Amino acid sequence: MSKFSKILGVLVMFTLLLTACGGGQQTQAPTDAVTEVPTEAMTEAPTEAMTEAPTEAMTEAPTEAATEAPVAGEIDCMGAAQGDEISMLYQWAGAEEAALNQVLQPLIDACGIVLRPESTRDQALLDTRVQAGTPPDVAFWQVSQLVQYEDQLVSMDELGANRESYGEFFIDPVTINDEWLGLPIKADVKSIIWYSPANFEALGYEVPTTWEELDALVEQMVADGQVPWSMGFESGDATGWTGSDFIQDIMLVQQGPEFVNGIIDGSVSYDDPGVRQAYETYGTWATDETYTVGGAQGTLSTPFLEAIFKPFADPPEAMMVKQSGFAGAEIKTQFPDLEQGTDYDFFVVPGIQGLQGSIEPMMVFNDTPAVRALVAYLSSEQGGANWAGATFGLSPNLGAAGNYVDPALQKLGDAIANTQGFTTDIGDTIPGGFGSAEFQGISEYVNGGDLDAILADLAAAQAEGLNQ
Repeated sequence: MSKFSKILGVLVMFTLLLTACGGGQQTQAPTDAVTEVPTEAMTEAPTEAMTEAPTEAMTEAPTEAATEAPVAGEIDCMGAAQGDEISMLYQWAGAEEAALNQVLQPLIDACGIVLRPESTRDQALLDTRVQAGTPPDVAFWQVSQLVQYEDQLVSMDELGANRESYGEFFIDPVTINDEWLGLPIKADVKSIIWYSPANFEALGYEVPTTWEELDALVEQMVADGQVPWSMGFESGDATGWTGSDFIQDIMLVQQGPEFVNGIIDGSVSYDDPGVRQAYETYGTWATDETYTVGGAQGTLSTPFLEAIFKPFADPPEAMMVKQSGFAGAEIKTQFPDLEQGTDYDFFVVPGIQGLQGSIEPMMVFNDTPAVRALVAYLSSEQGGANWAGATFGLSPNLGAAGNYVDPALQKLGDAIANTQGFTTDIGDTIPGGFGSAEFQGISEYVNGGDLDAILADLAAAQAEGLNQ
């Protein structure tokens, strides 16, 4: 039995004793549930990238504020009886598992449900259980598994999930063949730019709020003799993946989320003029040493982790780097004396019409009262608020807004709460090896390749991956 299960068992026994004695107070969450909880790693490098980008567990511990009590409120136990069990399978461990413990504690206290969790990074274990007809009641995994297990899953509508807690653009990625099969549990955001507030202040620069202001700022930096961007994307076989993220964000600025989703579903061909425009905008910066460290060869040969550090070197080699949330933890590790908010910080890509990121869903294999209580709680406003308070990454649940205790998460939480769209990574979402083809195509373009030919090849790979 895991330490997590033992703790939960003790808590349930304690609750029973209090009830027997007439006590009506809830028990406190275990103190170890809030230690070393991640803060800055809001996103991950694409799985197809085969990189060593840090996972969310490799982040800084939260401030003392993260130990605040969960948001209180009435919890609907959906007919679950005390002692009813829920078997769970997920990839989280250590600090992440402790944070989940904190999130679920109010449900345990209110309903007396006993959780039977199991942590593994091996998807084969989940596959084996499903194929044997003994799946866990719930699994926290990836969107692709919603497709894989579509016929074995219970829909969120049937389970009574609260749809009003989510923007439809968060439900769309977890809806398979018109069935809402995954509860959006975590959201990661890629559409951010890292910079040094201290350097900006010293040079008289202000954070841009529109794409036009960003473009003007880049030109002002060049005029001042500064290099605006660090855009290195070398990553072994996955070289080019950070370029694909940047180009998708440019598409979201220039064309919007419907256009990007059209590429993902195949209604917009990858050789569309809007795709070409985004590539050309990116290429203006990524291939010229006036705009990025080392020009085209610097973009191609500089490891993506090295590129993250250049704006924060002394003296800085660049002013900005567009990278996902995990960059914060890497900057802190490389430069332990720097303070976030003063020496390094981020802003959302200005002018973007919808964010780029990823969704981690919860899927349900067995419909029981206890499982329904879990779904009802996590999809409630209280569930969203408690997730935010546990500093367990970002929640798509609207109830999380304003309840983050980590300033970096709060900034991204505000962005998620106010976004008008959300798109998953194009390369990660289109199957059939399209992601690898996209990385290679971007690399060829930066190296001087013919853009028309590159986009035509990628449009063919897109159609093949989508079986069109």
